[in-house]
Amino acid sequence: MPMMTRADIAAHPLFPDIEKQIAKHLIGIHMRTPRMSRLKASHRKWLMTQSVFALALRRTDNDPLSGLTATRFVETVMRLGAASRNTATAYLGELVAYKFLRDVPDVPDKRVRVLEPTELSLNGLRSWFNGHLCCLDRLDGGNREMMSLAEERIFLIAQPIGADIMVSDPLWLEPPESIGHFLWSDLGGIILHDLFARLDDVNRTAPTISCGPVTLVELSETYQVSTTNLKRMFKKAETDGLLSWEQPRRRGELLLSIRFVEDYFTWQSAKFAAIDRSYHQALAQLGIKTEEAAAA
Repeated sequence: MPMMTRADIAAHPLFPDIEKQIAKHLIGIHMRTPRMSRLKASHRKWLMTQSVFALALRRTDNDPLSGLTATRFVETVMRLGAASRNTATAYLGELVAYKFLRDVPDVPDKRVRVLEPTELSLNGLRSWFNGHLCCLDRLDGGNREMMSLAEERIFLIAQPIGADIMVSDPLWLEPPESIGHFLWSDLGGIILHDLFARLDDVNRTAPTISCGPVTLVELSETYQVSTTNLKRMFKKAETDGLLSWEQPRRRGELLLSIRFVEDYFTWQSAKFAAIDRSYHQALAQLGIKTEEAAAA
């Protein structure tokens, strides 16, 4: 299938359905491996995590000092403006401590510490990647997920490409303010996934869309987020008229404004488009032709 543009994806009538699908998929990863949430606890950490993998997966055997080192990682994070030098260094140490990264053995220069992902973190990100391919397949009837599952090199090549595309996209790098105060907060991203996983029969011409009954106590208990943090996220959105409850004191159904929903959909479409581009570029590098290209 040909690559889909951001506009194609965002305007597709099935896009709300695949947003619900990917939200449930990512919540599933979170529930099965809660520690993985550290890799994407906030948009800042998400940016750093993608940079970690992009550097690590670009390591080549003919250059044993290539790949992920603390110096390269800090330089990348500083260039993105994602975090301070100290925060980036501490985050890398955290990933090693939680066994998401390990030392590459037999590095010839003992002064240089080269790191690589463990199977735990690599499998988590591979599931993230293939989950998005599955959603793209629903939009155009493609077979991206099947191809990726059959050829693991597609993911290994595509991840750094996709990461580069996303972090160079101003829309993805700086989410709209309407959703940004969730995304920059710890575990705010998973809270948004929860809200969008609840949406049914999305009418994109309606002024509001219901998530059904939602309570902050429930969200706090499910995702181990402090109620103080949740109140701060939701209070700003309420004050800005982006969401509201049907009844006083945050009771009853939670209603999302169409601006809130569309800002999130537009932001997410940038990610899907980047992943699709990275997938097709990986196929090209591997010399794999799709059925459509072979028939042409």
